[in-house]
Amino acid sequence: MTLNYRRCISCRRVGLREEFWRIVRVFPSGKVQLDEGMGRSAYICPQTSCLQAAQKKNRLGRALHGAVPETVYQTLWQRLTVSNTQRNQI
Repeated sequence: MTLNYRRCISCRRVGLREEFWRIVRVFPSGKVQLDEGMGRSAYICPQTSCLQAAQKKNRLGRALHGAVPETVYQTLWQRLTVSNTQRNQI
């Protein structure tokens, strides 16, 4: 079985696909969504520093060749908060 490696658009770290969040600009509608769909994809580490840099420097928009709605960033921040609280409880 072949391992699927991806690169974070923010910190450029290479890792297995399961270690990253996937953001997709769906073809042909151009709608941006998380985790599912066919189209242009970008991967980002589930870390505060990566998400801050991606939002500040519009790295998702450039990687996806389109505008990324603010709701996508809000959802990613919520996911990050949930994953951090779960990690702290363990």
